[in-house]
Amino acid sequence: MWNSGVTAIMVAIEFFEVGLTTLSKAAMRRGMSNFVFVVYSNTLGILFLLSSSLIFYRKRTCPPLTFSIFCRMFLLGVLSCCVQLFVYFGIGYSSPTLASAMTDLTPAFTFILAIISRMEKLDFRNRSSLAKSIGTMVSIAGALTVTLYKGPPIAFAQLPNTLHHELLASVQSNWITGGFLLVAASFCLALLFIVQTWIMKDYPAVLMQTLICCIIVTIQSATVSLVAEKDPNAWRLRPDIELIAIGYSAIFGVSIRSLAHTWACHTKGPVYVSLFKPLGLVIAVVMGVSFLGDTLYLGSVVGAAIIVPGFYAVIWGQVKEEEVVEDYQISSYESSSTRAPLLQNQGTKV
Repeated sequence: MWNSGVTAIMVAIEFFEVGLTTLSKAAMRRGMSNFVFVVYSNTLGILFLLSSSLIFYRKRTCPPLTFSIFCRMFLLGVLSCCVQLFVYFGIGYSSPTLASAMTDLTPAFTFILAIISRMEKLDFRNRSSLAKSIGTMVSIAGALTVTLYKGPPIAFAQLPNTLHHELLASVQSNWITGGFLLVAASFCLALLFIVQTWIMKDYPAVLMQTLICCIIVTIQSATVSLVAEKDPNAWRLRPDIELIAIGYSAIFGVSIRSLAHTWACHTKGPVYVSLFKPLGLVIAVVMGVSFLGDTLYLGSVVGAAIIVPGFYAVIWGQVKEEEVVEDYQISSYESSSTRAPLLQNQGTKV
C-alpha cells in the first residue's frame, strides 16, 4: 500500500529547497563565487555522508560496485554538477522566485523522458495512467499561472522588513540569461531522476550511491572552479551568511535532499519525485507572505488552486497502479501455493 511518509518527506524537501535558494542568493549578493559555493558545499557534504556511511555499513554488507555501475554514477555526477552550477548561476542572474518558477518544468521533462526510457507506460485506456498524465499537465498549468498571471492584490502585508529587501530585491538582474540557465537546470534534473532510477535497479544502496556521486561532483566542480575562478581571494570564507549558506547546502541540499530523491526514485519512480517541484513555487509564495511581508496576488491563489487537484490526480494514479501491482502479486502467490501440493502429490505417486 502507498506510504504517505514518502509524500511528507518530498514536501519537506521542497521547503528546504526554498530556504536554500534564498540563502544562496543572499550569499551571492555578498560576493561569494558560485564555483566556490558548489565546491565547498559538496566537500562538506562528503564528510556528512562518509560518517553516516561508516555508521550504517558497520554491520551491513555493501553491494559490490561494478565498472558499469560506476560509469552510471559518473554520469549522475556530471548531471548533478551541471544542475548545481546552472541553478546557482541562474539564481545569481535572476532571483529565487524565478528559480522556483522554472523548476515547474521538471515534471514535464521527467514525464517525457520516462516515457522515452520506458519507465512509464502511457496508456490512455488505463484510468491510472490517464490520471497521472492529466494531473502532471494540470500541475504544470497551475505553476505557469502563478508565474505568468499576477492579477490584482488580494491581501497586503506591508511590513518594514529589511531582510526582505536584502534577500529578494534584485539590483541588476539578467532575467533572460538566468531563465535559460534555470531551464537547462530543470532538464538536467529530470535526466538526473531517470539515471538515479536506472542505477537503483541494479545497485539499491541509497547511501553509498549518494556518497560516491558526491565525491565525483566535488572532483568535477573543483576541476572546473580552479580553471574558471580567477580570483584567489574567492576561496576565502567569511564567517557570515556565506558560511551559513554552505553549511545549509551541505546538510540539506547535498546530503539529505540527494538521499531523499534517490530513495523516492527507487520507491515511487522519477515522475512521482519530479511532481513535487511545482509545490516549491506555492511554498515560496506562502513563506513570502507569512515571513517576508510580500503581497498576495490573485494569480498566486488561482495557480495554487489549479496545482492542488493536479497533484492529487497524480497521487491517485500512483495509488491505483500500486494496488494493481499488489493484487497481481497476491494472486500470483496464491496460485503458486495452490499448485505446490498438486506437484508434491504427483511426485509421491511416481
